[in-house]
Amino acid sequence: MASGFKFVRFFGGFVCGATVSTGACVVAVKLYLHPEESTQKKESSTQRLIKLYGLPVDGGDTRYYTNHILSYDQSRRTPRWVAEHLSEEKLLGKADRKHCKFKPDPDIPELFTAHNEDYLGSGWSRGHMAPAGDNKFSEQSMAETFYLSNVVPQNYKNNAGFWNRLEMYCRELTERFRDVWVISGPLTLPQTSEDKKKIVSYQLIGKDDVAVPTHLYKVILVRKEHSPDVLALGAFVVPNAPIGFDHQLKEFQVSLTELERMSGLTFFPQLDKSQSVKNLCLLDSCELIDFKRFTLYVSGRKVRGVKSLAKLEKIMAELKEAGIAPDEYLTKVHFEKTQELLEKESPQVK
Repeated sequence: MASGFKFVRFFGGFVCGATVSTGACVVAVKLYLHPEESTQKKESSTQRLIKLYGLPVDGGDTRYYTNHILSYDQSRRTPRWVAEHLSEEKLLGKADRKHCKFKPDPDIPELFTAHNEDYLGSGWSRGHMAPAGDNKFSEQSMAETFYLSNVVPQNYKNNAGFWNRLEMYCRELTERFRDVWVISGPLTLPQTSEDKKKIVSYQLIGKDDVAVPTHLYKVILVRKEHSPDVLALGAFVVPNAPIGFDHQLKEFQVSLTELERMSGLTFFPQLDKSQSVKNLCLLDSCELIDFKRFTLYVSGRKVRGVKSLAKLEKIMAELKEAGIAPDEYLTKVHFEKTQELLEKESPQVK
C-alpha cells in the first residue's frame, strides 16, 4: 500500500511519499493540522476525580454590556476592572441620567451582589467606573452604568470633584483623537506601619460587606484617525480621598508596568508593546478643567435639574458669592429654566 501512495507535500519538516509508510504519513499530517494534540497534556484519572463535581467558580468571567465590559469581584462586591470605548458620536444624544437608578446587576448572583442599602448612611458615595456621561447616545447603555457591578464605594468629594474632572478629560480627548479606550477600577494598596511592615487594610460597608478601595486607577489609550499607528497611553492611580484643585493629574501618573504590578492585571494584552506607544501627557496636556470652568459646569447641571425658583436663585447667588460670572451657556440655561418654572408655579388662567 505504501508503494502506491504518491501524495508528496512538505508538512512542517515531514515528507510524505513513496518511501514513507502510510501510517507515518498520516501521523505527520495530523500533527501538522492539529499541533495542539501533540502538546496538550492528557488529564489523569486523579485529576478527573478531583474535578468530579466541578472546580470553584470565582465569578470573574468577562461580562458584556452595551458600551462597557467588566470583570466582577464577587468577594468584594465591586468590579475588578471596567473597560469602555469613547468617541464623539457616543457622547451625542439625549439620554438623561435622571431616568436612571442605581440597582443590583441582574446577572450577578444574589449571594454576591451589593445593594443600595449597603451605601446608605455609610459615608461613601456610589462611584461609577464607566460613567453615565459617556453614554449620551443610548438610554439602555446609560442605565446599565447604574448597575452596582459598575460601582465602588468612593469618597464623595473625590467622586464629585477630581474623579469627575478626570472623566471629563477623557471625554474631551474625543475632540482630538478618533478612538479613546478607558479602563477603570479599584485598588487596595498596602500602607507601611511604624515598624516598617506593609499592611493591606480596607473598610467594609453594609450587610453585604462591600469593600472600600484605598485607591482608584484609570488607564487611557488614544488613537488618532489620520494616524492609526500613532498611539498614546497614560496610567493614573488616585487616592480614594478628597483632592483639591491645587493638584495636577500628572502627579498621579504611573508607568503601565507599575500599575500592572499593583493590580495583578495585564492591560491591553493585544497591544504590540514593541511599537512606539507615546506618553499621553507628552502628546496631550493631561490638564483637567480648572476651578472656574468646573464651577460653571456644576452650576449648569444644578440649574437644569432644579425644581423651584427659590433654589434656582440660590444657585445663582452662590455663583456670585464665588466671584464667578455666568458664561453664555449658563445664562441661556438659567433663562430657559426660569421661564419653565414660572409657567409651573404661576396659577393657571383659564
